Amino acid sequence: MTHVFPHAAAPLAAPFNRQQLAALAALCDVEVWGTIPWFPGKELGRRRAIPAAERIDGLPVSHPRTPYVPGTGRALAAPLYAAALARPIFQLRGYIDAILGCWAYPDGAAAVWLGRLARAPVVVKVHGSDLNAVAARRGPRAVLRRALPAADGVVAVSRPLAAQAEALGVSPERVHLVKNGIDRQRFYPQSRVEARRRLGLAENARWILYCGHLKRSKGIEDLVRAFAKLTRGGHDVRLAIAGDGPARAACERAAAQMPGRIHVAGAQPHDAVPAWMAACDVLALPSWSEGTPNVVLEALSCGRRVVATDVGGTRDLITSDALGELVPPRATGALAGALGRAAARPYDPDEVAKRGGAGDWRDSARALYGVLSRVVDGKERARRAGAGSDAAAPGGQVSSRQVAAPKQAFVSPGGGEHG
Repeated sequence: MTHVFPHAAAPLAAPFNRQQLAALAALCDVEVWGTIPWFPGKELGRRRAIPAAERIDGLPVSHPRTPYVPGTGRALAAPLYAAALARPIFQLRGYIDAILGCWAYPDGAAAVWLGRLARAPVVVKVHGSDLNAVAARRGPRAVLRRALPAADGVVAVSRPLAAQAEALGVSPERVHLVKNGIDRQRFYPQSRVEARRRLGLAENARWILYCGHLKRSKGIEDLVRAFAKLTRGGHDVRLAIAGDGPARAACERAAAQMPGRIHVAGAQPHDAVPAWMAACDVLALPSWSEGTPNVVLEALSCGRRVVATDVGGTRDLITSDALGELVPPRATGALAGALGRAAARPYDPDEVAKRGGAGDWRDSARALYGVLSRVVDGKERARRAGAGSDAAAPGGQVSSRQVAAPKQAFVSPGGGEHG
């Protein structure tokens, strides 16, 4: 269950959830509920065009509508979400083995309550902004303090997020670190010159790349200001911006003020991202908060150094000067200095990929499946123990029934963006 998932109106959304769940489907049966926030009397924005069901990367995806009160009422989001899905979940009682809520609020909190109706264990997967930003608000935080500790497991994509889950009351033994993966068939070192020719970029320039959602909290406006400082300082660099969002107009204004220096490419399909990675000298990620940003994993696997803000799980990825540099968030002077140093520094892309490359989505899905299986097995053992049975699988291991014939991992999806 998650509102962070692609759909007909936003096919490029949340590639991390799409890829991980598609890989999970090779290990068990997966149904996705990509929930759509709905306000009585009207559908929100482009979401009117979203069908009730579709197939994405081989996954059966349905799009149930969940009531949402725009602007206020954040504390009501999870109860309304759960109420909207209570009847269909109840009808699935006995059919599903586990519910996976991908995004802490409202999806994860609602999943915990819905799990009781389904009599199924619940795992909540936390990604970054759901705990870094949403959980900082009073209403959602109060709900999460009650709901998250009641989950059978919490999956975090970085150590800082795992610590935040524990700070919300989740027992450490119920928190599991499962790192994101990448598509290693796409993200590997490739020729800069060939990529620049393909994209129509100046071949002899030094290129900085931003790839992701264009919104203020991703630091894109900080990056544009830092880049302006660089150019005023005499650095011969260019900035490529691949993405879309509310800050795109500000990026295009900056490009008009610095003709030939900033290239705003707009939203890019995921299979086009490797070419942009190959074309750059350094990737910039100036976010104010993060989980484990996939865009950094992808850049390193492409053999490109990274300048990022020291937030969330980026410290776990940029582990040496050979891979890049970390700066404080919102510090445009420090960001400009780091970008200038990175753009001017020669390095071996193959060495960066070797030292910083990530595992693929199959590795990530296997780790997630391991958590789900242990949770399901633990519930089954507890049920049998309560019934006086001694037939449970020993020692918390996955039973042969679950390995040979896994049943259903039920996913309620939500909304998000690349990285």
